[in-house]
Amino acid sequence: MSDPMPAGRGTRLVQRGILAVLLFGAVGTLAELALIGHNEDWWQIAPLALLGAVIAVSAAQLARPSDRTRAALLVVMWLSIGSGALGNWLHYKGNAEFEREMYPDRAGVELFTESMTGATPVLAPGTMSVIGLLEVVAVWRPRGMR
Repeated sequence: MSDPMPAGRGTRLVQRGILAVLLFGAVGTLAELALIGHNEDWWQIAPLALLGAVIAVSAAQLARPSDRTRAALLVVMWLSIGSGALGNWLHYKGNAEFEREMYPDRAGVELFTESMTGATPVLAPGTMSVIGLLEVVAVWRPRGMR
């Protein structure tokens, strides 16, 4: 049985599909952050700006793929992955500070558990890392396609 799609074309088609899903997710995440008022300080505004960059660069790559937009996606990818990790830490740290203020004797596993389940969703910023990892898949080129 012959493959109706030439080698490489199927990969590009899947990558464009992933890019479209990534774009959809970035728009949704940006809308959600805007709706919940995630803009109190620089640390909260940074993911909004980064999501704007993700949307712009992803749309550009979908519309007119080029080495330049691919390179921009790689930069945005690393920033997104780092943003997710930093956001996880900042959310945890904020919850832990609140717990220590309310319950000064809390420590160890109890502090960790309460901080992880606090008012600020600790794992939510991981969405930024997922967006970054999707960007990796969307621009990754197998060795033979370079």
